Amino acid sequence: MPINILMPALSPTMEKGNLSKWLKKEGDKVKSGDVIAEIETDKATMEVEAVDEGTIAKILVPEGTQDVPVNNIIAVLASDGEDVKAAGAGAESAPAAKSEAPKSEPAPAPKAAAPAAAPGPAPVAAAPAPAKAASQPAPAAASNGARVFSSPLARRLAKDAGIDLSRVNGSGPYGRVVARDIDQAKSGQGLKPAAASAPAAAPVAVGPSDKQIRALFKDGEYDVVPHDGIRKVIAQRLTAADRDVPQYYLTADCDIGKLVAAREEINASAPKDKDGKPAYKLSVNDFVIKALALALQRVPDANVTWTEEAMLHHKVSDVSVAVSIPTGLITPIIRNAHIKSVSQISADMKDLAARARARKLKPEEYQGGSTAVSNLGMYGMKQFTAVINPPQTSILAVGMSEERPVVRGGKIEIANIMTVTLTCDHRAMDGALGAQLLGAFKLMIENPVMMVV
Repeated sequence: MPINILMPALSPTMEKGNLSKWLKKEGDKVKSGDVIAEIETDKATMEVEAVDEGTIAKILVPEGTQDVPVNNIIAVLASDGEDVKAAGAGAESAPAAKSEAPKSEPAPAPKAAAPAAAPGPAPVAAAPAPAKAASQPAPAAASNGARVFSSPLARRLAKDAGIDLSRVNGSGPYGRVVARDIDQAKSGQGLKPAAASAPAAAPVAVGPSDKQIRALFKDGEYDVVPHDGIRKVIAQRLTAADRDVPQYYLTADCDIGKLVAAREEINASAPKDKDGKPAYKLSVNDFVIKALALALQRVPDANVTWTEEAMLHHKVSDVSVAVSIPTGLITPIIRNAHIKSVSQISADMKDLAARARARKLKPEEYQGGSTAVSNLGMYGMKQFTAVINPPQTSILAVGMSEERPVVRGGKIEIANIMTVTLTCDHRAMDGALGAQLLGAFKLMIENPVMMVV
């Protein structure tokens, strides 16, 4: 029997992806684990591995096709011993998918002489967790309509046992339901309580339509540039964060005179290679990452992630760092930043930033972390507030450092001051706890020697 190869979900909430390249062609034999294609998500290009063995009988979605919905059939695999031609001939046609970016051709103008909204790519969901791609869909639809992230084997076992996947607590990576969870569910263990029917949601107010907005401007005095996937993901996630996460803001001025002096001395004494290039060149932001990581260790109750059922208390400090890329923003993570030297953090950050701009990051390199750093000091911003990226519970907005007059012992002196603002999720940490975290950061950044003891 032919095996349908489906567009995989490379994260629990991925809805569409771009099939950028086929690495196998029709008639090629594949084994389990062979890389057969490259899928481009909103932030990275990932390889798709085959789960089953056989021969590719027919490719239904050509490479270069954009916005292919998850679970759409992209190819058909003939199993061993099966007639390849017959399997290919009987393949279903894949649902239509766009093979090129939409063009901004306005529809006939309405009475207000405003052009209609140009077609654009369908929304693409953010990718908060990695998953192994397979020739079966990664998310499954539960009986209540919810999407459940699970392995192909777990879905088969659940179907055979008549178990509702939405009620199974996943123990795999990032909550994925795996085979052992189904085995436990058969004995009545690891099941969530049945959900009561929820009341109908009230209608949500929406903003003006594209047509209404365009009616405010003269036709021909603007260009229409359709949103790409990453820009829509940023809009969706941060809109949800501002709507669903109760955020508050704490601001502090940090005297980084000692840090600036230490940084200059460290950089000046860095070993050089035969070409005279220093082994490292530390930035203020490298110290900021280290100071925030250590602050989370000093205030462990702030190193948490909120879930509806429990609080996740993290043992390590994984710090995301906002990196601007041509198509938007991405936040690679410095893992275990609390135990790394500042020079190692600097090297890791340079590598991650370079691969982020080349869209070569793996999902595990930008998903997770309990806090983040956003630094706009290099753009001359004195102070700003940043929006939390769920499920993180805080983000530190870092402004520029500058010489400012301060009063010490009744005398006015000039100090190198940097203003930082901490945004906190009030569900996870109250104001006093957020203040403790910011205070611990201020202590570290103003006394850099404490980062090495």
